[in-house]
Amino acid sequence: MTCNNLAIALVHYPVYNKHHEVVTSALTNLDQHDIARSSKTFGLDRFYIVTPSEEQRKLAERISGHWQQGWGAEYNPDRRQALDIVRVTPTISSAIVDLQSGFSKKVVTVVTGAAQRADATALSSFRNLLKDSDQPYLLLLGTGWGLTEECFANADIILEPIAGNGIYNHLSVRSAAAIMLDRIKGIER
Repeated sequence: MTCNNLAIALVHYPVYNKHHEVVTSALTNLDQHDIARSSKTFGLDRFYIVTPSEEQRKLAERISGHWQQGWGAEYNPDRRQALDIVRVTPTISSAIVDLQSGFSKKVVTVVTGAAQRADATALSSFRNLLKDSDQPYLLLLGTGWGLTEECFANADIILEPIAGNGIYNHLSVRSAAAIMLDRIKGIER
């Protein structure tokens, strides 16, 4: 079963670096593979990689292409299925436009990060919103040191962060994506 009304966008710009400067972060093979696999596992049919860098967009397409055709597709058909849902776009806006096709309701943008925010929506509440299959949602996940404040200001919904029991809270984006998808799309126990 696909969940056409939810898609993830892995945002490489605009994000912060460790000096709190706005940068374009580097694409990683692991993030692309793992988030695509998690997205496919939980029924999503679109996973966007957002980067303004033409070279990085070409690299993302080359990584996906390796597993979609030829030796890679034959060697690991499961990986092919996961990477078939990857779409590479230069901006968040272009990902929204792509997701918007096929929906009459406006795409709702959803963001999260590692920091607690007073106005954050619980993952369980967001899970309930997803039941309206006519409403498209684009979940933005930041790379580097997270999405910029501008992304949070422009978002329609801010989700609570994934948090453990300790004071350390710096999960990899691929780990956070998998946990979030399990909580919002996984089997209710």
